[in-house]
Amino acid sequence: MASKTCSVDNNKNKCNCTFSCGKKGICCECIHYHRSNGELPGCYFPNDAEKSGNRSISNFISIVQQKGTSYLK
Repeated sequence: MASKTCSVDNNKNKCNCTFSCGKKGICCECIHYHRSNGELPGCYFPNDAEKSGNRSISNFISIVQQKGTSYLK
């Protein structure tokens, strides 16, 4: 299988995360970190909800039930 190069700068431009960490733009590391904590990354949440810091899966489900998924596009 061919390896892919992570486009960190391109990823950072699309990332709505307001927290400062060493994983910003390195999506594979971000997803791994949050999954290991039973969470989802900030990019799964609308901007107002991302700022709350609540990255729980139950919070994501609640938001999707209230707002739908159009903000994910």
